[in-house]
Amino acid sequence: MTKQRTREYKDQITKALATPKLQDALHKFGDAFLLARQNAFAGMDFEAMRSGIAAMKDDVRENRRRYLDEFITNAEAAGARVFVARTAEEANGYITELARERGVKSVVKSKSMASEETHLNNALEKAGVKAVETDLGEYIIQLAGQRPSHMVMPAIHMFKEEVAELFGKVSGQKEAAEIEHLVKVARGQLRQAYLDADMGISGANIAVAETGGLALVTNEGNARLVSTLPKIHVALVGIEKLVPTLDDAAKVVQILPKNATGQALTSYVTWIRGAVPCDGQDKELHIVLLDSGRSAMAESPTCKDALRCIRCGACANVCPVYQTVGGHVFGHVYIGAIGIILTAFFHGMDKAAELVRACIGCRACVSVCPSKIDLEGIILHLRQVVGEEEGIGTGKALVFKKVMRNRRLFHSLVRAASLLQKPVSKGERTIRHLPAYFSSLTEWRTLPTIAEKPLRDLLPKIEQKIEKPRYKVAFFGGCANDFIYPELGLSAVQVLNRLGVEVSYPQDQNCCGIPALYSGDKETARELAEQNVKAMLVDDPDYVITTCPTCTMSLKRDFVELLHDNPAWAERAAKLSEKTIDVSAFIVNVLGDADKFKGLAEQQKVTYHDSCHLRRGAGVWQEPRQLLSNSGRELVEMAHADRCCGFGGSYSFTSHPNISKEINKDKINDIEQTGAAVVAMDCPGCLINIRGALEKRELPVRAAHTIELLAESLEKSGN
Repeated sequence: MTKQRTREYKDQITKALATPKLQDALHKFGDAFLLARQNAFAGMDFEAMRSGIAAMKDDVRENRRRYLDEFITNAEAAGARVFVARTAEEANGYITELARERGVKSVVKSKSMASEETHLNNALEKAGVKAVETDLGEYIIQLAGQRPSHMVMPAIHMFKEEVAELFGKVSGQKEAAEIEHLVKVARGQLRQAYLDADMGISGANIAVAETGGLALVTNEGNARLVSTLPKIHVALVGIEKLVPTLDDAAKVVQILPKNATGQALTSYVTWIRGAVPCDGQDKELHIVLLDSGRSAMAESPTCKDALRCIRCGACANVCPVYQTVGGHVFGHVYIGAIGIILTAFFHGMDKAAELVRACIGCRACVSVCPSKIDLEGIILHLRQVVGEEEGIGTGKALVFKKVMRNRRLFHSLVRAASLLQKPVSKGERTIRHLPAYFSSLTEWRTLPTIAEKPLRDLLPKIEQKIEKPRYKVAFFGGCANDFIYPELGLSAVQVLNRLGVEVSYPQDQNCCGIPALYSGDKETARELAEQNVKAMLVDDPDYVITTCPTCTMSLKRDFVELLHDNPAWAERAAKLSEKTIDVSAFIVNVLGDADKFKGLAEQQKVTYHDSCHLRRGAGVWQEPRQLLSNSGRELVEMAHADRCCGFGGSYSFTSHPNISKEINKDKINDIEQTGAAVVAMDCPGCLINIRGALEKRELPVRAAHTIELLAESLEKSGN
């Protein structure tokens, strides 16, 4: 069953990748969104705003029973009827039974992801009730027989020509593929539906406990028509939409449109409280509060923060995977990063498993989340759950549990591989073509060979003549630095020695554990964390230096999390975390030596690629740029400098190499458009992907690590 599901999912990916028009549309929207969002938040403290939303939402989660009771009491006092649905079936049952009792034959709906979640339209149809979606996007996909591909813009994947054809089938005439015209056609087609409807169904963006009222934040007037014209209004609202006060509601209204669409404010903010008489009719307001997995999420130590979500959809807007395959592939009902988590709790892990694996872990979603949810961290936990339930595969299990945990065996096998690769490397440092089954891995990039001698063999032989070291640091190389690019480590030692820093290389250090952790093998990751904590602290260095952002985040964040409940290791892991720092940040922020490189380099146009875990994890992005600029190079910013290059470790080799290829293509195009002779970066993984793609396309752009360029500047200057 699992293999069949995987095959079907990969077929969906292949189909999406064969639609370049889709990628073009999603990329254009993503670019426009980022600019609009930046302008919308100009002069505002986004970090303070989202910290406030997070704290408020946490308060609601921890005291949800009290706020729920308060909301129900106040809503009923205002004339509303409130029903708490434990499941989607209960919610649908209440609404369809209400329709039966009131003789409802037709329903108009405004956009409600909660109704998509419960499959309400199907339930209404089975009950003999016709439901008409009145949100333009929802109306389009209803006619197309599809589901939303975005939480805020349901039909973002469709083109105006497709919409014109759909509308033409309803109107019975050929409709022009012009947006303004199509909007008018939709209005004409929907107008009578409002007048004929016996019931209006909406969602709600906010439910205010202190008033028992609801808020709808929309850009179309349809929600107001749906909630006012029919004599019965049903609001289907997830219990996570609760906020304590009107002031809290105002904070959500302030941040939601800015983060969802880049608007300062949406066209309509509708406040509803109680059953208001309309044209002399006895108006009914029914509020269905939906649980359906939300209480279970609230009790999850690892996933509970996902209840902070205000459904802005920004995590999809910036996601390179979403921009490559769209929401029908990277989603179930809810899409993007938050969609993965919600799917697991609302629809079951079997529906979320492939989505969990499709996340590349770039943390773009984390950086824009208005509720400060560590989306990547939660997805990583779900990946471990999937690994425990379904296994991580025989091959990976063997490598991680039997090989990687045994450092001597692991390193011996890597050394052996450096000899076995010679028939395909032909003595070169890159592999241009792999045979047969593996040929796809070198279809769009070259691959680096394993170095003849690893860094752990080379570094101890370097004579470091430093009489009075300013600092003594331990160097954590990581697998790529140690066995693929030992020259990066040598450059780091050369630069740091010139700056009066003595460097050691603890020989007992092992893989940082990220491959195991990201594959769902937390047990192996924990074992490797213990090995590395012990190895890196053995001589009590002043700092632990890294040249790999993924390793940086392992030592600074993941080891602490993996060992926090182990009294024997927790304090030591925290100590290692405090000492660990990226080499560029060390040079600039600790040594204060950025000016030591002034004017040392030849005039050369350089662009810079931000590695995901360095910028969005370690918060390092200005320091490398400062070092490159100070050295005399002309730094030219590329478009989307912080967009993922598509590497993601095993993601680009075994998980989703076809998605990785498309993401990487975007990055190479951005690099090429700068006209730079060199693209600098601070991640060996990014170097593998970007250098390999540049070489395969035979582009005259060199890919280099920042520390390499600094070392070359020192050499050429004779310093």
